[in-house]
Amino acid sequence: MVDQVRRFNRTVTQRIGALSDAFLSRDRPLGQARLLWEIGPDGGDVRLLRSRLDLDSGYLSRLLRSLENDGLVVVEQSRTDARVRTAHLTDRGLAERAVLDQRSDDLVRSILGPLSPRQRTRLAAAMAEVERLLLASAVQVTAADPRHPNARACLRAYFSELARRFEGGFDPGRSISADDTELTPPAGLLLVATLHAEPVGCGALKFHNDAPAQIKSAQIKSAQIKSAQIKSAQIKSAQIKSAEIKRMWVAPAVRGLGLGRRLLADLEARAAANRVSILRLETNRALGEAIGLYRAAGYREVAAFNGEVYADHWFEKTLDRSAGASSG
Repeated sequence: MVDQVRRFNRTVTQRIGALSDAFLSRDRPLGQARLLWEIGPDGGDVRLLRSRLDLDSGYLSRLLRSLENDGLVVVEQSRTDARVRTAHLTDRGLAERAVLDQRSDDLVRSILGPLSPRQRTRLAAAMAEVERLLLASAVQVTAADPRHPNARACLRAYFSELARRFEGGFDPGRSISADDTELTPPAGLLLVATLHAEPVGCGALKFHNDAPAQIKSAQIKSAQIKSAQIKSAQIKSAQIKSAEIKRMWVAPAVRGLGLGRRLLADLEARAAANRVSILRLETNRALGEAIGLYRAAGYREVAAFNGEVYADHWFEKTLDRSAGASSG
């Protein structure tokens, strides 16, 4: 797979002219041309440009300086916040961007031209699929403090979507709590997904230490445990640790990239690493895609295990704790 991806990268960079210092026969490399396009006619916050293009701040500064020296860009400091800088295209910059746009269209036509109609359709579909998969691979999922701005942004969007989709709206104050302290280790955890430094999804765990439970002999696998080696007192003292999945949300812009399943799998691995045996969740009938995700991931519907006023379905899954041992 590595060889195939590298071969694809070599073909693409050569075919689009990325190897030349004069991209599209202009006097600048691809990096400068792309930055001109990204700034656009409305200008752009330098910090957002850096995150959107995944560029090192030093390299971005050098690109901007080169464009400024050519009279194509002006970078201004905010009058209200010295930390904020904004890049704007000059009249020459707007004209250069228009030329680059036209030549980019011409390049695409030169790629499509030699192909048959069927091949063009196949190429466009393949490119769309590659773009989706590359975006999916660029998403980063990390544990975050619930008080972090990215976490706050996700939770606000989550509550807002529930308010729109639930019949009768959604009031977090009426729902079972999952506040900052409950989503902070060791009580729980919150995962936040970002794409180009922008928050695009989240999911959380609330840990519970359940009361000691009698383990039925039928649940003990004879291949793993010899009954002669286990005292009845040890069996009675065994505990089942459970956790609840909360705050599962994926931004509409990135749905279809498999992020929901990825968040769920990551939560399951972290739960198993924290010695969780039973993972539970509840959801509303309005969230059909979520219900489908949980069922596909092996969750079985069970009787209501809490008094969540917004829930119509309750699910449960038994985890293989050994599978999460390497994820902790």
